[in-house]
Amino acid sequence: MAVGIRTDEAIQADVLEELQWDSRAQPNEIGVAVKDGVVTLTGWVDSYLKKIAAEEAAHRVRGVRAVANDIEVRLPGSAERTDTDLVAAVLNALRWDAAIPADKVDVTVSQGWVTLKGEVDHGFQKRAALRTICRLSGVKGITNLMMVKPRVLPTDLKQQIERAFLRNAQTDARNITVEMEGSRVILRGTVRSSAEKQAAEDTACWSAPGVTEVDNRIVVSPIP
Repeated sequence: MAVGIRTDEAIQADVLEELQWDSRAQPNEIGVAVKDGVVTLTGWVDSYLKKIAAEEAAHRVRGVRAVANDIEVRLPGSAERTDTDLVAAVLNALRWDAAIPADKVDVTVSQGWVTLKGEVDHGFQKRAALRTICRLSGVKGITNLMMVKPRVLPTDLKQQIERAFLRNAQTDARNITVEMEGSRVILRGTVRSSAEKQAAEDTACWSAPGVTEVDNRIVVSPIP
């Protein structure tokens, strides 16, 4: 076995410990299985926020290549809301978030499941809408179908993204390459953790103006 490769058992133990550490999660109700560095989360939690928190906790563990989140959201009676009430809550939350152009977001709720549609200028606005809504009581799931508006891209966008990697303490720019296909960004390379892979996508690309899609092909390899 190559030095630096973590066993599935070691990864599983660390994910369970990370779930205990994250006060947002509900570790006693969550099952963790690991195969070839891929973590599968099962069980149930009483809010959508806890489901997302568990996923984020798993991604932070060294050696995790990917996470399959099969956790079910089962709302307690006190958290149940009618679809009408939940639509109102979602719209209100979007209006209060300065990062989101609420007038460009279409919201549909069916049995507690929120679907977002519309067109925004930046990828970070699409992400911001998702993070804002996942905190609301009564949400059982979210489908984010919002699109980023295509626009004329600066000719040096590739260099801008590469410089962003150099500035970011969470990413090792030496191991990441950037390719452009129109408004689509393709990331390649190797990083040590799933969290670093996500950081490369979040920090550099989703905030770039006019980027409509990020194809993150970075490979997670814990070998130093």
